[in-house]
Amino acid sequence: MMKSEALLRRARGGWITFPFIIATMGGLTLSSGLCANLITFLRDEFHFEDTDAAKISNYVNGSITFIPIFAAIIADSFAGCFSVICFSSLISLLGVVLLLLSATVSHLRPPSCEKGSILCKHPTPLQAGLLYLGLTLLSIGNGGTRFTLASMGADQLDSTRHQGIFFNWFVFTIYVANFVSSTLMVYVEENRGWGWGFTIFTMANLVGLVVFLCGSKVYRFVKPTGSPFKSLACVIVAAIKKKKMHLSPQSGDYHHDGDGFNSPTPFFKFLNRAAMKNEEESSSKIVSPWKLCTVQQVEDLKRLIKIVPIWISGYILSIPIAVQMSFIIIQGKTMDNHITSHFKIPAATIQVCLLIATCVTISLLDRLIFPLWVKLAPNRPPTHLQRIGIGHVFTILSSIVAALVESKRLSVARSHNLVDQVNAVVPMSLLWLAPPLAILGVSEGFHFAGQVSFCYQQFPASFKSTATAVVGLTIAGAFYSSNIVIDAVQNATVWLPNNINKGRLDNVYWLCSGIGALNLVFFLVCASVYKYHKA
Repeated sequence: MMKSEALLRRARGGWITFPFIIATMGGLTLSSGLCANLITFLRDEFHFEDTDAAKISNYVNGSITFIPIFAAIIADSFAGCFSVICFSSLISLLGVVLLLLSATVSHLRPPSCEKGSILCKHPTPLQAGLLYLGLTLLSIGNGGTRFTLASMGADQLDSTRHQGIFFNWFVFTIYVANFVSSTLMVYVEENRGWGWGFTIFTMANLVGLVVFLCGSKVYRFVKPTGSPFKSLACVIVAAIKKKKMHLSPQSGDYHHDGDGFNSPTPFFKFLNRAAMKNEEESSSKIVSPWKLCTVQQVEDLKRLIKIVPIWISGYILSIPIAVQMSFIIIQGKTMDNHITSHFKIPAATIQVCLLIATCVTISLLDRLIFPLWVKLAPNRPPTHLQRIGIGHVFTILSSIVAALVESKRLSVARSHNLVDQVNAVVPMSLLWLAPPLAILGVSEGFHFAGQVSFCYQQFPASFKSTATAVVGLTIAGAFYSSNIVIDAVQNATVWLPNNINKGRLDNVYWLCSGIGALNLVFFLVCASVYKYHKA
């Protein structure tokens, strides 16, 4: 029976599954692309203030990257990736349909009015409720598929090198779909109407689900092994119960289960007691997992503890990025968006500079820089932490350039006496926002794909789905924390009024660059002492 299962595993999977996984990722990411212009939708159609619209957008983006951790736990514990992806795709489809109704049915949104007018009505409880429900379902559904698809795609491949290549193109696909959302779809929304745009998002979600189901005959299905978090809890409880036991240097005094370990490592020695057998456990064949754990379970918990500082630095790294992306569209709305005298672009479309820079960076790293590095230094291939560290540097640089650009914009607004005019357009090209966004894109090309690959390969085997979702958790935490930063700045300073022409958004960006610099020091310390686990 075991032999036939092994043969079935080898018969399925491989690169033949790649088109299905990537096409599904593209369709589902495109369906959530309405978030690219969500701030404009909330301002123009539901009459939210600029800062409130930015906060709602942060909550949505944060939820899309927070939900994956729960989806991953469910996938790892009992449901498997395939079931979670199917169910989540249906949930996101329902969410997009509700948003489509909000955009097309006049009674489901406030009546039209001129932005800033005292005659603008706020949404009724029914209208707001339907809007929030649609955004919630979209967040849950898209969050349930994004990183679970990454784990399922990696499960189809056997070598770490191929998995690394897959993660590069996985991230590349996300950014290409976001590129389409920020260009073509934003154009459709603002020139053909929100109904047209949301209809396309709905179809993209449906196509993604259908393509995913079409590949079911070639997927390799990895059976869930039960909740890995129970194993971690068992180690902690067992170690506490045996806190008075003296540790033994003898391998035979520890509980093994064919895990390949001789004795527990000295790191966090307190936990080793969880795998140490007492007299009763040595003579008994059946022992409660809450009293005695295997050495493998103990070492799995230690591996996670070692990764935590790296994860924290990734979380802090993402906060300046989230703050910058919260205001980029609001800045763009106050700038001249004419490319020529007859052609102009929507403010949200400027985000494509980030997406293009990320895609180009990932392509160059995968096809040119890393292969060349391996040829020149075959004994010292680039590490994940080196790649992440370079991303830290570019993120700081992006915040500095963003601060300088905003300082220039405010200077132009003051020189033209536009400070007191709400939402006045400053005679300064929207393209000034391109340099900080491009630098930020280079940063994400380094650190985002690096973090996904690092977590997948360094987490214990039982946490493979959870591993990739952990990266999403850092981004989610950053979006939520960026709202805390925004609230704190609003309460302590006058930098962020509703009219950003009267504020000092440049000071917020300088604050972000300082946070990034301190975090870089913390990361370098953590990276210098981290030792890679070799599978």
